[in-house]
Amino acid sequence: MNLPRFIQIHTLHNYPGALLNRDDAGLAKRLPYGDKIRTRISSQCLKRHWRVADDHFALANLGVPMAVRSRQFVERIRVSLMEEGISENVAIVISSTFADALKKDMGKLMKPAPTAKKGKKKAADVEENSEEAQDEEAEGESTQKQAILLGVAEFEYLTKIAIEVGKQVESADKARLAFLQRLKSEQANLAAMPLNCGLESALFGRMVTSDVLASRDAAVYVAHAFTVHEAQVESDYFTVVDDLLREAGEQGSAGIFDTELASGLYYGYVVVDVPQLIANLEGEKAKDWATLPAEKRELAGRVVQHLLHLIATVSPGAKRGSTAPFEWAKFLLVEVGDWQPRSLAGAFQNALPLNQPAIREAAVQMLTDEIGKLDEAYGATLDRRFLSLDKVAVPNAQRLALNDLATWVQAYITQGTAPVQAA
Repeated sequence: MNLPRFIQIHTLHNYPGALLNRDDAGLAKRLPYGDKIRTRISSQCLKRHWRVADDHFALANLGVPMAVRSRQFVERIRVSLMEEGISENVAIVISSTFADALKKDMGKLMKPAPTAKKGKKKAADVEENSEEAQDEEAEGESTQKQAILLGVAEFEYLTKIAIEVGKQVESADKARLAFLQRLKSEQANLAAMPLNCGLESALFGRMVTSDVLASRDAAVYVAHAFTVHEAQVESDYFTVVDDLLREAGEQGSAGIFDTELASGLYYGYVVVDVPQLIANLEGEKAKDWATLPAEKRELAGRVVQHLLHLIATVSPGAKRGSTAPFEWAKFLLVEVGDWQPRSLAGAFQNALPLNQPAIREAAVQMLTDEIGKLDEAYGATLDRRFLSLDKVAVPNAQRLALNDLATWVQAYITQGTAPVQAA
């Protein structure tokens, strides 16, 4: 058995006349790289679309707890308490305590409030305390506005605890400490819940400062995709026709607008850290991943199988109604092995010329040339399979259709090297 430590996924996607990922000015995102400026798709944009995709290989179809990113959790707690007949004052205290618990350690929260000393305070002390109060207020406000990632099971459990405490306390002034004490006693239970953070956290990580919630190291690393050639963008000028004005015989429109569209062949790169993925999914230690029984690796195999389909077939993109930016990978290379990952982005440091007669075929050739040079220089032994619309030869790699490729990766994780029939 030869279990892979890392899975590397390289893709080429082609998008004509689309606005896949916008910056704060509404323009296509750019990336300076090598000798030219490229257009790019941010990793956050890619991950978002893979996470929420609704098809046969959707992550939600894996039958495991998902996660939700929102800034409405505190309000949802308050509403849930009041729906259970708990007074508004108690509901407000518990929900605000929940907000505090998401951003501070429990020990600091449970300290009694400082009492004022007798006598006059120094002006400097008053000013310092005032600044601290302002910082606390600003921090609380930002927490209310900040989107927080919670597992569905995790939030349901926390809501259940809040309701139980709310029904037990006699008054609002006792609710804060009672809820904090209950949270502290439940930390071990929260940590022990399978996939308590949700599948998205298991894949892409979650960093928190609270000791109520658990941090998760990302198991899937996603690079920003970028065009293998110079940025190709244009300003799209358009008008909105006013139908009623036209019926009245008048000329004119309901508005004149412009937007930016970009075209390009994008190189994408994703790495799956298999030990970390298994640890996040199963609650095991990453260092023990290779000795775990196959059933402890089964979910990780299915997750990567689904993820590979999503990477190949799910497209990001704004302005879908007017550009239909739907695309499947024209080339997809999967490498498995124990060596530290390395991107093939260096193949495109010098942008492909736009007058290249066959840009896609040239891009694949540059990737295969880069692989050959790296193999010759480092002697890395990576097992490879690839999908391609064009007839190409990849060093030490077998060509497969997408279903066979995804099944091959799944079997590699759960069983080690597995024979797969050629497509």
